[in-house]
Amino acid sequence: MRLIHLLGAAALLMLAGCAGLTSHESLEGQGNATTWKAHKERVAALDGWQIDGKVGIRAPKDSGSGTLFWLQRQGYYDIRLSGPLGRGAARLTGREGAVTLEVAGQGRYQAESPEALLEQQLGWRLPVSHLLWWVRGLPAPDSKSRLTLDGDSHLARLEQDGWNVEYSSYAQQDGYWLPERLKLHGQDLDVTLVIKSWQPRLLGQAH
Repeated sequence: MRLIHLLGAAALLMLAGCAGLTSHESLEGQGNATTWKAHKERVAALDGWQIDGKVGIRAPKDSGSGTLFWLQRQGYYDIRLSGPLGRGAARLTGREGAVTLEVAGQGRYQAESPEALLEQQLGWRLPVSHLLWWVRGLPAPDSKSRLTLDGDSHLARLEQDGWNVEYSSYAQQDGYWLPERLKLHGQDLDVTLVIKSWQPRLLGQAH
């Protein structure tokens, strides 16, 4: 009887564990859930990178394309957009609770969140905090998401907090499979990212 009770408890624990995993993530598609989990844990450990690429933006007041430079060092980021983006070059720097936006020909602005700054100064409702995860091909961990995996068990499509993110290609860099092209569709904003160069870094445990 004790063995039966133990098996029953183990089954309940397994079910509880599965519920914990799926409470934030709903998985579908061709991929393998175990392979996806291993990939996700490995890529999530990356806490530094340098990205060079191109960005296209379509919004009610601004549409255009330009270049993207993104330096991430644990909790600190330096994101630069330049080119014909309607409002000139922009540079977003900071960490949680202290963010600065510099816009060419306009000035320097500060706020507690990157989302507030971009909406106030550029009119873009862009979830920058989620982008820290999405750009690595991962869902943000603090809200529910619906994931569609491709045949390689990487993200093909992500639905989270009113956004749809489509991943059309990946590239391998230093042993990591990372997104090479992704499209973000929001209520009033569409963003296309084409990443020409990935330099992933594993800096340490502190964030």
